[in-house]
Amino acid sequence: MLNAIRACVVMVLECVLMSLDNIRSNKIRSFLTLLGIMIGVTAVIALITTVSGVSGSLSSSFTDMGAGTLTVSVSGSDLKSGMTAEDLAELTALECVDGITPTVTISAQLSYGGKTKSRVTVSGKNAYYFWVNQDTATRGRALNFVDDDSATFACMISRDMVEHFFYGVDPLGKTIIINGLPFTIAGLFEEDAGGGVASIFSGTADVFIPYTTALKMNNDNVVTNFTVYLAQGADSAEAASDIENAMDAMFSFEDDCFDVTTMSSIEDTMQEMLGMMTTLLAGIASIALVVGGIGIMNMMLTSVTERTTEIGLKKALGAMPWQIQTQFLIESFLLSMLGGLLGVAAGLALSAVLCQLLGTSFVLSVTSITLGVGFSAAVGILFGWAPARKASRLNPIDALRSM
Repeated sequence: MLNAIRACVVMVLECVLMSLDNIRSNKIRSFLTLLGIMIGVTAVIALITTVSGVSGSLSSSFTDMGAGTLTVSVSGSDLKSGMTAEDLAELTALECVDGITPTVTISAQLSYGGKTKSRVTVSGKNAYYFWVNQDTATRGRALNFVDDDSATFACMISRDMVEHFFYGVDPLGKTIIINGLPFTIAGLFEEDAGGGVASIFSGTADVFIPYTTALKMNNDNVVTNFTVYLAQGADSAEAASDIENAMDAMFSFEDDCFDVTTMSSIEDTMQEMLGMMTTLLAGIASIALVVGGIGIMNMMLTSVTERTTEIGLKKALGAMPWQIQTQFLIESFLLSMLGGLLGVAAGLALSAVLCQLLGTSFVLSVTSITLGVGFSAAVGILFGWAPARKASRLNPIDALRSM
């Protein structure tokens, strides 16, 4: 038994050495053949690793934006079109809720000093929003509870609005006209300040005003979009269920009156889309592996033709067909694996560069490396099978006659 195992190991080693010698003796042809495998594996590794890095960065961003929040969009019913202040107060009283920030969006025209700007996004918010996002105001003050209760004509404007209307002038305390109504500028903010999860649905605001004032400007008294900030330690799924139950009662248990969206559901959808995109791109990149496999098959068929005499001599000396087949399979496998290993190295280097350019974290994906190496091994065996079988079935007399 030991002798048989030893003989098998010796034979495999000899096949490996002969295969490497044959690859070295045809350097250019071997390099061009493994180049197809290398390009395919590089593309697969780079795509999967880069998308993994992008996915990780997106997940982190979603977590930062929406940690402890739910977003509610109200479509309403025939009897109730939205949420009143009393309804919002009832939801705020739930144990799982820390506070609620309504969002009332207006597309407005702004005027000051003879300058006008149309289609400006004005967002109505309440004082709780600015209490949660305390770094929103970069100068001046944020809107407060007095502004909410009295529906004051105070506003906060973005840096872009400052540059457009007040270049070289201090805007604080100035009066700007919004849809024909005079608003006093109480504070300034950066465009991306305090956006959070709500910005996904309502966009980035250019101007903040009290939400009660925004409702009056819309000739409305109900809110159709708001963000719920959960109490510390509250489970988002349980909180969503509690809010849905409370709102079902408010809307007389009619169907399709509102949607409660958790950040996890948005993240799951995004991850599903990224997964589909990764699969599609990896499938396209795998075409290069098939092309590389065809190149290996072509080289091995050429090698069988060139080495007909060698095969005939080995068979005349007692080599079995399976031994001949094993030798050519090993050669095909080694050629493919060399291309695969080079492709893995090139793919990781390329993905590191891409992640750096995209500003995402580089994540070493063991799955992608395993996939690349596995594909290489499979291509070497599958596309090397036919040439190896052809070599093993050569008639030794016909092979020697070709000398």
